[in-house]
Amino acid sequence: MIEYKGKELKGDFPPLVLIPTTAGTGSEVTRYFVFTNTATDEKLLFKGDSLLPKIAIVDYTYTISAPESITMATGMDALCHAVESFTCRKANPLTDIYCLDAVKRIFKYLPRACKDGTDKEARENMSIAAFEAGVAINGSPTTIIHGMSRPIGACFHVPHGISNAMLAVECLKAVSEGCYEKFAALGLAIGAANKSDDAKTGAEKFIAALEGLTLELKVPTLREYGLDLEKFAALEEKMAGDSVASGSPANCWKVLSKEEQIGIYDLLRKK
Repeated sequence: MIEYKGKELKGDFPPLVLIPTTAGTGSEVTRYFVFTNTATDEKLLFKGDSLLPKIAIVDYTYTISAPESITMATGMDALCHAVESFTCRKANPLTDIYCLDAVKRIFKYLPRACKDGTDKEARENMSIAAFEAGVAINGSPTTIIHGMSRPIGACFHVPHGISNAMLAVECLKAVSEGCYEKFAALGLAIGAANKSDDAKTGAEKFIAALEGLTLELKVPTLREYGLDLEKFAALEEKMAGDSVASGSPANCWKVLSKEEQIGIYDLLRKK
């Protein structure tokens, strides 16, 4: 598997029929998969149109039994997909449509799905949002959050959606000045910003709303999650290097250096 790292996978593979039981990863409609090289504690991303499923059965009733912790983690993963795709250098009018709708649904329905897993309206809307965000990242991929999140998952085995949620606010603060207008549009979409706001203010209001959502959903800090903070500090340089090597952070309009990404890891560790 490691020999295929970074390569576009092509071939006549057996047909895939995928049925998601969570509302988050969008794996049922994406051209990506990830696995961990345990020898190097590195998460490797693989891609290729040949990896797309022949059929995706998206039925929200299969998500109702998901516990609150998984509902939150996978829902935040979907939100990161949508926000990153919308603010990516490769965004286009079609992916923007999917992303804006996904973000609106998630802000409205994720807290409800976490509070009451039997809320069918919330579960259905979360399944739709995860699907939309998954479709979007095929054309406009993830950026800084995913780049910095995968190394945390590989080194510390933190669930992917949790590490995304831990990073989301600080990562987006750091890159937002590269495209204030797109972040402001997200603020307008969720009702956090006003049309009279300038782009920078609108962007700040969106990020503030995102921070409020993470607090409402009780996203843990690294300390609260129980990570070894000394080990985390020792691995920050490696993790930042792995993040840069993944290529995801380069999809931002403002590209953060390795040192700037280490700075974000520092902020997380000190919370």
